[in-house]
Amino acid sequence: MASNRQVNMNILNEITDKPTVPWLVFSKEEFRTAISSCNNSFAPSPDKLSWSNLKIILKDDECLNTIIHIANICINLGYWLLHFKISTTVIIPKPNKKLYDSDSPKLFRPIVLLNTVDKLIEKVIGERLQFNIVINNFIHPSQLGGLKFKSTTDAGVTLTHTI
Repeated sequence: MASNRQVNMNILNEITDKPTVPWLVFSKEEFRTAISSCNNSFAPSPDKLSWSNLKIILKDDECLNTIIHIANICINLGYWLLHFKISTTVIIPKPNKKLYDSDSPKLFRPIVLLNTVDKLIEKVIGERLQFNIVINNFIHPSQLGGLKFKSTTDAGVTLTHTI
C-alpha cells in the first residue's frame, strides 16, 4: 500500500507545466490609471507624502519615469527597498467602547500606514497580477471575493446556478 507521501507526490506529477510569461516593464498608463483612483484624503504616511502631492509630482514625465524605473528594478532584482518596508502603526480605539486598557486588545483597531510611493507601486503590481490571473483562468469561475468586476449580482447568479 502506498504511503500518503507517495500519493501526494503522484498528484504533483499530474500537474502539467505551463509556459512561463516574462514580466513586462511597467507603463506610464498603468501608474497614471492607478493613481487616478486614489483618494486624496487619507492618514499621512511615514514619508509625509499625500496622494494629492504624488499626483502633482507624477504629472512630470521625468518623475514618473524614475518611479517606474525603481519599480522595474525592484521586480527584476526580486528586492524590495528598505524605504518601502518602513511603516507606522496607529492604534485607534473602536467606537462606543468604554474601557481602554492594555488587557483589552480587542477594543482597539491597529492601522498600518505605508509609504505612499510603496502603496502606488504595490497597487500597480496588484492590478497587473489580478489581470493576468483572470485572463489566464487561474481562478475558479465561482471565486468572487476580492476580484474586480465581481459583484454581489455575480455571486447571486453563481449561487442560483449552483442551486
